[in-house]
Amino acid sequence: MNQEPFDQIRILVTGGTIDKTYSPVEGVLGFSRTHVIAMLQQGRVPVPEAKVETVLLKDSLEMTDADRDEILRACTTARESRLLITHGTDTMILTAAHLARADLGKTIVLVGAMVPYTFSNSDGLFNLGFALACLQLLAPSVYVCMNGRVFPWDKVCKNRQAGRFETTNP
Repeated sequence: MNQEPFDQIRILVTGGTIDKTYSPVEGVLGFSRTHVIAMLQQGRVPVPEAKVETVLLKDSLEMTDADRDEILRACTTARESRLLITHGTDTMILTAAHLARADLGKTIVLVGAMVPYTFSNSDGLFNLGFALACLQLLAPSVYVCMNGRVFPWDKVCKNRQAGRFETTNP
């Protein structure tokens, strides 16, 4: 019997801009819940809700080493061999490095957005779909998938001025 492509995939939610919403009462961006399930439904991606696990809902600038350990623990205990992690873009590379050092033998892809999913012109839906496709094709290691590109965890940087991720200089 053939396995479904999503049988070996788990999505770990950690927060970041992709999941932020605007509170008109407080006038700030924050978190209420993940939007990943709605995004998957919008893209007609048949990933069961049980495969989406909220580990954290945090701005990545507020993430601590303990938070990264919690993400690592979720990766370690996941029975699936392919893990997609939604993450804030500011410290995504730090978390990718933390996971890579653990050498779990799994395919791990980190993805996020520069604009919240709930805002018009968000890159979140595209980035999530692209990362999910890449996750199914990549060899075991840790990657960052942003802006239509796949980056090995140790060869990527965020260009804040351009608002995109790029390959690091050799």
